[in-house]
Amino acid sequence: MNKAIHDDKSFPLNILYFYLTKGCNLACRHCWIAPKFQKDGHIYPSLPLNLFRSVICQAKPLGLNTIKLTGGEPLLHPAIADILELTRIEKLRLVVETNGVLCSPILARKIAECKNPFVSVSIDGTDAETHEWLRGVPGCYEAALSGVRNLVDVGLKPQLIMTLNRRNRNQIDDFLKLAESLGCGSIKFNMIHNVGRGEIMHRDGETLPIEELVTINEYLENSLSKSTKLNVFASHPLAFRPLSRMFGSLGNGCNTCGILGILGVLADGSYALCGIGETIPELTFGNAARDKLEDIWGKSIVLQEIRKGVHEQLKGICSMCIVKNICLGHCIANNYHNSKDLWAPYWYCEEAYKAGLFPEGRLIEYGNSDHN
Repeated sequence: MNKAIHDDKSFPLNILYFYLTKGCNLACRHCWIAPKFQKDGHIYPSLPLNLFRSVICQAKPLGLNTIKLTGGEPLLHPAIADILELTRIEKLRLVVETNGVLCSPILARKIAECKNPFVSVSIDGTDAETHEWLRGVPGCYEAALSGVRNLVDVGLKPQLIMTLNRRNRNQIDDFLKLAESLGCGSIKFNMIHNVGRGEIMHRDGETLPIEELVTINEYLENSLSKSTKLNVFASHPLAFRPLSRMFGSLGNGCNTCGILGILGVLADGSYALCGIGETIPELTFGNAARDKLEDIWGKSIVLQEIRKGVHEQLKGICSMCIVKNICLGHCIANNYHNSKDLWAPYWYCEEAYKAGLFPEGRLIEYGNSDHN
């Protein structure tokens, strides 16, 4: 083990991503984790409450200040009320990613009682037909909207997330109006990755080509964001963002992932780079039931490799980008899934570069780059 890396206090464990459940109450056709559809009384495993508590206790001395609850579907966890209460008692900032269907008034209130809570709810269209085509369960649209209203009723300003695809690409402006009418605080537009069930959507032509994605994201950044008081987030990499949207008064931050301070905890207790550990075993690093978190955070070979300097090891277009020091490849997990190489370029940037759509002003002079 490299003792210098293990003892280096410059890598605090800021955030834990808890993938609480193996199951989900929806059957989303784009999901990159692809949890089991939980129905007809069959319950899939979820993270034991005692392990959740143990991980929190071990993580706080390492710098933990925030937890994100996701899934599967986090609100499906049988002890979700206890998990929220423990989060409140430990005074940890709470982030929740949910499909909204199970967000009852009681759970909304429990979430609101936590420290500086932030909730994002996936709504993939402005009508039931569009949303439920992607989410796979009849009735889930109105249930999700009800969950959003419950959050707003307790004083929260949830974020609505739309996952862009061929069926909802013309609903962007109406999606903004929906979010405004519900009392939300922000909207975000995600892309479908060629991971998990998303691979099938890419194969079947249900996703958007790079040319259209670049055009839509430019519209989000340069036009839609200026038409509303809500914060508007595009999910394209930093190289495509105006400087004002990174650093100015309208900025939404620079590091899109924060990979150097994040660790995932899967429903079976495995520690992982993130939820990608559900499908890529080599990106898991032990288990909370038997391994000390301090050892995982300090000794994992993969984490040590990442800390040596992601930006210096990136390949392809990412090696040529002037914001690589803060973007860090945008999503190492996705890059690895696509290539089995942690340092591979991000697919969006590589496709945009090949199509002549990568912003020239964000390129390091080609002669000084290492474009592998």
